[in-house]
Amino acid sequence: MSEEHYLELCENPVQFENTSSVNNVFFDEANKQVFAVRSGGATGVVVKGPDDKNSVAFRMDDKGEVKCIKFSIGNKILAVQRTPKSVDFISFIPDYPHWECSQECKMKNASILGFCWTNWNEIVFITDQGIEFYQVLPDKRSLKLLKSQSVNVNWYMYCPETAVILLSTTAQGNVLQPFAFKSGTMSKMPKFEIELPVVPKPAKLNLTERDIAVATIYGQLYVMYLKHHSRTTDSPCAEVVLYQLPREGSCKKTNVLKLNTTGKFALNVVDNLVVVHHQSSQTSIIFDIKLREPDCALNVHQPVLPGRSIHPYRIPLTGPAAVPTHPPVPCELCILYEMFSPACLTCAVCSPFASGYLWYLQVKLPPTVNLLQDKGKLMDFLLRRRDCKMVILSVCAQSKTGGLPVVATVFDKLNQVYKEYLEAEQTYTVATESGTSRGSSARERPVRTRAVIDQSDMYTHVLSSFSEKKDTSHKFIIAVLMEYIRSLNQVQITVQHYLYELVIKMLVQHNLFYMLHQFLQYHVLSDSKPLACLLLSLESTYPPAHQLSLDMLKRLSTANDEIVEVLLSRQQVLGALRFIRSVGGHDNISARKFLDVARQTADQMLFYTIFRFFEQRNLRLRGSPSFNPGEHCEEHVVYFKQVFGEQALMKQVTV
Repeated sequence: MSEEHYLELCENPVQFENTSSVNNVFFDEANKQVFAVRSGGATGVVVKGPDDKNSVAFRMDDKGEVKCIKFSIGNKILAVQRTPKSVDFISFIPDYPHWECSQECKMKNASILGFCWTNWNEIVFITDQGIEFYQVLPDKRSLKLLKSQSVNVNWYMYCPETAVILLSTTAQGNVLQPFAFKSGTMSKMPKFEIELPVVPKPAKLNLTERDIAVATIYGQLYVMYLKHHSRTTDSPCAEVVLYQLPREGSCKKTNVLKLNTTGKFALNVVDNLVVVHHQSSQTSIIFDIKLREPDCALNVHQPVLPGRSIHPYRIPLTGPAAVPTHPPVPCELCILYEMFSPACLTCAVCSPFASGYLWYLQVKLPPTVNLLQDKGKLMDFLLRRRDCKMVILSVCAQSKTGGLPVVATVFDKLNQVYKEYLEAEQTYTVATESGTSRGSSARERPVRTRAVIDQSDMYTHVLSSFSEKKDTSHKFIIAVLMEYIRSLNQVQITVQHYLYELVIKMLVQHNLFYMLHQFLQYHVLSDSKPLACLLLSLESTYPPAHQLSLDMLKRLSTANDEIVEVLLSRQQVLGALRFIRSVGGHDNISARKFLDVARQTADQMLFYTIFRFFEQRNLRLRGSPSFNPGEHCEEHVVYFKQVFGEQALMKQVTV
């Protein structure tokens, strides 16, 4: 079924001709470029990359068959190898005079196996006798040897992301010597040995470049070895063995990926997943080295999902045979089963078109939801993927099928990631404000990945719509809401008031007032001003909500003004006055506000009491019982005189 294809090709492949007029096609993994080279008189070169901006076409003198061709980073300098002894260089630096030069390898009787650009003007020659590290000097139109190392080399492998070169040494080729390059320096890393499978004597097995790939997975450099066992062994199935190659320290075997079959394979690394393509079955499987099977030994991995073919791709017909109304033709993928490219590109040849295509391979997350039944494992898998947010939210919205234990597991995994992001953000803020990063490397602001699902996301996309479902028990919905709140509290994340409001509305809607009272009494729902205001609005439906609101406001201790407003709104003027005196704020309150409400009650004795209180306050604070003009109490003074007489006004005490 099409919806089960969890691997697909990008929409805009890099297309290059593969006709008889094209002598050679080269792939430069560092720049993700394809070079189509034609010879005849002058050598024509067409360079295409993942987008049109990287496309370049030019001609150069025909000086012999091109064995290798690559641009430096940024397409500034072109390197072309035609002979085993030298590499030619052509400048493409913008607004710079054109120049060309050639560089022979320094080691006598050495043959150049290939070369790698490590910077826009730094290049490494790999020969059968070692490596030579050069700096290109455009001003001098020459190269400067920075460093060299002698070692017998069978073949080499380069990881452009980390600028690390692996050299295969020894007769069997299974001792690998890595070198790291950075800012004009070359560092020799500890060599290590690939453990080869046991074969019957006297046969010997050699390690070739087809068996090895290098890639960065979860920020760490790994050497991947495709290990084929002898058919005479108990476990003849192939496996991929991962060796972690740290910048410092020795390389160590860390993971084994069980392929559970034999045959010819190709590898990709996509979104930190190892993708293994099986030629005979035309299917692909994926591995996540951060997921471990409970029934497997440590770091031994089974495929995360069952094998599936790559989603079919259709290519529009072009050229003389094309018909405007003709539908796109299905493309039969003929994956090049070589180990040269573990990056996110799948190289394929489309036989009906005499053309080649280079695609980015990408993972489709929605089909994985139904293929991975263990929701906890599914959440671990999704949280590490790009563009996972909406898929995760859709899983949460469908969580009723798994029951509360599954819901709890999902929420806990999400909130752990959420908490880690909040802590990183807080650490960054504190360091920035305190200036602790001065004199040291500047701390980078934490990146909010798509895996961070905050309370707003959960409320908008899951909980609010979940609470409106008619086909779900309201008790289960309330339980889900409380489970999310529990999970937030467990990792000490402050719960936003709108989540509490959603719980209260659900309880009121289904007349669960006893449960509401219990939640508030035992502080399951944390105190907040917005929550207290919501309780006040429920007074007509549930009268005890008024007192619950006041109690909450008192506990907050920062809501004195709100409490006074609540009491005054109920015309409890004396209660408001007693409260404000109890917290020591009576010297600063507005006399007019209290007198307005007292007069609205039509209780003359209440008005008299309140009026007299403020006269006494004025006398104590200013030595006069009269109100200042700025208090705007003139109309209340007039009313007092009308009702009680002018003689009832407090007289100023003279000393």
